[in-house]
Amino acid sequence: MGKTAGKLFVFSAPSGSGKTTIVHHLLNQKELNLDFSISATSRPKRGKEIDGKDYHFISQEEFDRYIKKDDFVEWEEVYQDNFYGTLKSEIERIWAEGKHVIFDIDVIGGLRIKEQFPGKTLAIFVQPPSMEEMERRLRNRKTDTEEKIQERVAKAARELKFAKDFDVILINDDLETAKKDAEILVNDFIKKEIK
Repeated sequence: MGKTAGKLFVFSAPSGSGKTTIVHHLLNQKELNLDFSISATSRPKRGKEIDGKDYHFISQEEFDRYIKKDDFVEWEEVYQDNFYGTLKSEIERIWAEGKHVIFDIDVIGGLRIKEQFPGKTLAIFVQPPSMEEMERRLRNRKTDTEEKIQERVAKAARELKFAKDFDVILINDDLETAKKDAEILVNDFIKKEIK
C-alpha cells in the first residue's frame, strides 16, 4: 500500500442518521480496501447481532480490565452502564492486513480517534435531515422501547452540537446520494498524502 497505508475513516452520527448503512456500503466497495473496526461494548446483544462481527461483547469487569491495561484507543460510557471502546489491537489487526480502518462510532469516540491520529484520520459526521426524520427512523427500526427512543433523541440533540468539530458534515436526506458522497470522500482521502 506504500504511502497511503493506515488511513482511518471515522463515521459518527446520532442514532437513526443512516451511518451504519453508509459504512456497510463502503465496506462492500472492495477497491477502497477498508476493514471494519469492531468496537468492544459492555451492553448486551440486540436482535441478530453477532459477537466478533458487530461488536466484541464483553462483561463490565473485562471492560474495566482493558481500561486499566490501557488497551483502548478511546472508550466511554455512551449510555448509562453501557460502555463502548476501540481496542488498539483492532487498529493494529487491520493495518497488519494492509487495509484502511473504518469506524462506526459515537461522536466523542470519533473525535478522540481524530485527536490521536490527526493526519491519518478523516472524521465524517453523518447528519439526519431533521430531528423529526431521525425519530421516525428510530421508531421504524422497532428495536427500542419508547424510553430508549426518547433517550436517543435527547442524546442526538447533544451530539449535533459536535458536528462542527468534524472534517465533513454529510447530510443524509437521500441515502443513495449520501452513499456516493461518502465513497468520493473516502477515495479522495486515501489518495491524499499524509503530511
